Amino acid sequence: MELAVFQELTEEITLECFYMTESQQEEKVIQLIDLHHFVECYGSSIKILSYIHHPINIIIENGVKKGILFYDLKHSALFDWNAFEEFKRHNHLKEVWFVFVEEDPVPDTIRHNDFIIENSIEIFYDKIFLFNFFQSIIQPLQ
Repeated sequence: MELAVFQELTEEITLECFYMTESQQEEKVIQLIDLHHFVECYGSSIKILSYIHHPINIIIENGVKKGILFYDLKHSALFDWNAFEEFKRHNHLKEVWFVFVEEDPVPDTIRHNDFIIENSIEIFYDKIFLFNFFQSIIQPLQ
C-alpha cells in the first residue's frame, strides 16, 4: 500500500471513528493494513466495500459479496460468533472468511486448529485461512 493511500485511509478512520478511543482507532488501522495486504496477497480481484463500522470487512470477489474477519490469537478478544451470523444475513454476504493473522512463521497449525474446534469456527465461517503477514503467505486451513 502506498504511503499516500495509507495516510488517506487513516485520516478517514480518524474522521469516521471519532467516537472510538485511541486504542480502538489503532485496532481499526491494523484491521485496514491486514485487509489491504491480504487482498494484495490473495491473487484474485477483490474490491473493498466497507471496513470501518464492523470487525468484518465487506468485499466483492468476482461479483460475490463476502466478509472477512481478521483474528490474532495473541491479541484479539473473543467475539460473539452468533452476532456475526446476523451480520452476514443483514449485509447479504454469500460467504464470510475467518483469517488468523500471524507475524512470525508458524511451524504447525495445532493452536489454530484447536481454536477452530473449541469455538466451532467452521460452523460460522465458509473459509478459514492462516495469513502470515510478513511472509505474505495465505494458507487455507479449512
